[in-house]
Amino acid sequence: MDLVEAVRRRRTIRTYDPDRPLDPQLRDTILQTALRTPSAGHTQAVRLTCLTGPARERYWQLTAGDGPPDRWVRGMQAAPALVLVGTSERAYRDRYAEPDKGWAHDSDRWSAPYWWVDAGMVVQTLLLTATAYGVDSAFVGVPRPAQSAVSEAFALPRDEELVGLVTLGHRPAEHRPRPPGRARLPFADRIRHVDR
Repeated sequence: MDLVEAVRRRRTIRTYDPDRPLDPQLRDTILQTALRTPSAGHTQAVRLTCLTGPARERYWQLTAGDGPPDRWVRGMQAAPALVLVGTSERAYRDRYAEPDKGWAHDSDRWSAPYWWVDAGMVVQTLLLTATAYGVDSAFVGVPRPAQSAVSEAFALPRDEELVGLVTLGHRPAEHRPRPPGRARLPFADRIRHVDR
């Protein structure tokens, strides 16, 4: 599938078939492709932690809250792979303090926090690559109250901040994605052309 088709077909899937595994080799291809995105200063500090098997169950225990899981959690729990996306502000600041950049004491030069920008590019590439390979996915946040427990449970580096979670798997055969709750804005409202 070409890129434009993958962009058009990509949907956020919140219900997975618990009886349909995800091929580990395909999963790793998707993860490795996601990390081929641009990186400010070639810092490469966006990390992916893939949770499978009992680690998935542990993640949901830490984040789903008390009481029985609701419909959304039940659907997401069935995904055979969960990918924690993390980034490190420290790694970017250290990289830009190196001699070829020389920004050690000049944080005002950042036009945006590129550790978050780069993480967004990795997530988008991950979602589109999954779609191109016929794998369903969703991106969701990691609940803020659970972030420390998640980081500790999965031994994430101390300087790694959680960006979110990507679920990977296959939707049930009878699953039909629900229509978006909001209509897309017209392109004319979101694209400007300036020629002088």
